[in-house]
Amino acid sequence: MIALIVKLDVHPEHLAAFLDAISEQAERSFNDEPGCLYFDVTQNRTNPASFIFYEVYQDDAALDAHRNTPHFARWREAADLYVVKGSQVNIVRDLLHHHQGLS
Repeated sequence: MIALIVKLDVHPEHLAAFLDAISEQAERSFNDEPGCLYFDVTQNRTNPASFIFYEVYQDDAALDAHRNTPHFARWREAADLYVVKGSQVNIVRDLLHHHQGLS
């Protein structure tokens, strides 16, 4: 399995529009992509314009497929408008252990 951790900051004046865009992206990814096993969006408690996403994909092919979906293209358009340039950091890791405890 592949873990993708994405850290980014949003322009505060676009926070509501960003939340709409990332909510759609997370929902479509998890519900429409069989290879997307997990998609969490977290928001910093003290800086609401700072986010970390935690995504888990079945394998590299599933991550590649994710990046080629129509909802990902819409997400990239929104991110170009709302995310602070240069703030996004993507970390791709092999997931060695996955504990399922959340429902």
